[in-house]
Amino acid sequence: MGHYHGAKARINRRLGSMVYESAGAVRAFERREHPPGMRARVRRPSNYGLALMEKQKIKHYYGLGERQLRRFFDKAGRIKGNTGENLMILCERRLDNVIRRAGFTSSRPQARQGIVHGHFQVNGVKVASPSYLLRAGDVITVRPRPNLQIIYRSQMEENQSQPMEWLAVDRETLRVSVLGMPGPSDISLPVDVNTVIEFLSR
Repeated sequence: MGHYHGAKARINRRLGSMVYESAGAVRAFERREHPPGMRARVRRPSNYGLALMEKQKIKHYYGLGERQLRRFFDKAGRIKGNTGENLMILCERRLDNVIRRAGFTSSRPQARQGIVHGHFQVNGVKVASPSYLLRAGDVITVRPRPNLQIIYRSQMEENQSQPMEWLAVDRETLRVSVLGMPGPSDISLPVDVNTVIEFLSR
């Protein structure tokens, strides 16, 4: 799932949500919001089908494979508090998600590509794992190479990032500081996570 290369617009339409943010996928979803396939009678999905769709939203949106989602689920269950909220907060703390949310890229797949190619540092050390979990006090920077600085400065100017209390974004120095941990209000994906938790608990 983390390496899905198929038609992203079809996934958006199938799940009824903008889980992929590329320009083409967004335009296609805006033109046709109904699920792909024949325009036959639409059947209401079963509870199992609804839970599966919600799980697929999380996997596609954050670029998670099944094993990684299960690993996050197990970790969320060991953290004090609501398991569903803990799961989503773990997803929000991923390096690729934070890079996208800070405005370095226009989508999470694009952020993952930049990370894998070694474009970013955390606390001055190159990190090549998109699933790296950030902590309070971490600082993300673009590697000090002129070509990368030009690319990501241009991206920052084009992309509109929403201000977040737990992140401090310095567009001039291309620096993002993690001030704290995200809370439930910072979760960027509209999803019924409780049905996902019930699904994963079976």
